[in-house]
This record gives sequence, structure tokens and C-alpha cells, in this order.
Amino acid sequence: MKLTVQTFLAGVVLGAIFSLLNLQIPAPPTLAGVMGVVGTFIGFVIIQRFSKVKNNRESS
Repeated sequence: MKLTVQTFLAGVVLGAIFSLLNLQIPAPPTLAGVMGVVGTFIGFVIIQRFSKVKNNRESS
């Protein structure tokens, strides 16, 4: 949880810096784009966990 909070705060600070420097953010500017990134991450996590469970069953 600590890492999540630190990462969120780093993102907020970085977003503020980009805004102050009038730079485009390196992230999707719309909710649909953000949800695409979240979906990609969730898909990755699901496959990683499934692979670990499968490997544990095969080695038993």
C-alpha cells in the first residue's frame, strides 16, 4: 500500500510539473484512454496470477 501511495503522489507531482511547463502529459487525456491502460494492467495481472497457480499445481 505504501508503494501505491508513493507512486500516486509522484504522479500528482509530475502532472503538476508538466502542467506548469505547458507540456503534454505522457498519458491518455480522456477517461476512455485511462480505462484502456487500467484494463491492460488488469489483464496482465490476471495472466500472471493464473500462470503462478498453474505452475504451482504442476510442480505438486
